[in-house]
Amino acid sequence: MKEIDINCDLGEGGDYDHLLMPLISSCNIACGGHAGDIKTMRKTLNLAFENNTNIGAHPSYPDRENFGRRSMQIAAKDLKKSIRDQVISLQEIAKAKGVRLHHVKPHGALYNDAAKDEKIAQIIVESLLEIEDDFSLFVPLNSVISEVAKDKINIIFEGFADRNYEVDYSLVSRSKTNAVIEDQEAVFKHVLSMFQDKKIITKSGQILPCNASTFCLHSDTKNSVEILQFLHERFSEKNIKIKNT
Repeated sequence: MKEIDINCDLGEGGDYDHLLMPLISSCNIACGGHAGDIKTMRKTLNLAFENNTNIGAHPSYPDRENFGRRSMQIAAKDLKKSIRDQVISLQEIAKAKGVRLHHVKPHGALYNDAAKDEKIAQIIVESLLEIEDDFSLFVPLNSVISEVAKDKINIIFEGFADRNYEVDYSLVSRSKTNAVIEDQEAVFKHVLSMFQDKKIITKSGQILPCNASTFCLHSDTKNSVEILQFLHERFSEKNIKIKNT
């Protein structure tokens, strides 16, 4: 049986973390930049531990007001310190529990900026290398940060289960009506294409090569719990299991 890694961004104040965690194989825990605090980090990490889910840190621009969804003009040293502090805060909770961080995935605007801005990408990579170098970094396909991190940190390419793509591998803007995929069968076909056929079919019908090995379903996507339950059923029919690797 083949195994697929499905990840979710959790610990962000959503109401369904306890329902989502048993259905995924990796989680990205908000660690104070855009959402979350010590209490929510500990609660979410414990939930991940109970479900044998890969634990990842989800650092952001230090911008709780905008939920980390806007780019910030911030000094490199300040951004580096913020990223380090966020990751270390979750890392310390993990160590106290006797577990380690599996990966780091930047959040929101920080993730998007690192996909195309070498300076931001370099700051993220340097921040993580100052902590340790044996966890993985989730990166977008065809991104600047994947090149910056190559041979420095183990990278895991990420595809998006519930988002449509443009021809340059960027995600369709949420300001457009077709940005988010909410239909269960459509999400399944989208992920199966990326995972099994190694291709992304863009909103315009163009086919892009895909080497993603983890796939994100956003916890705030409408009916996210039901979509994940459906994915378990449909993947099982294809002899594929959602499992951490």
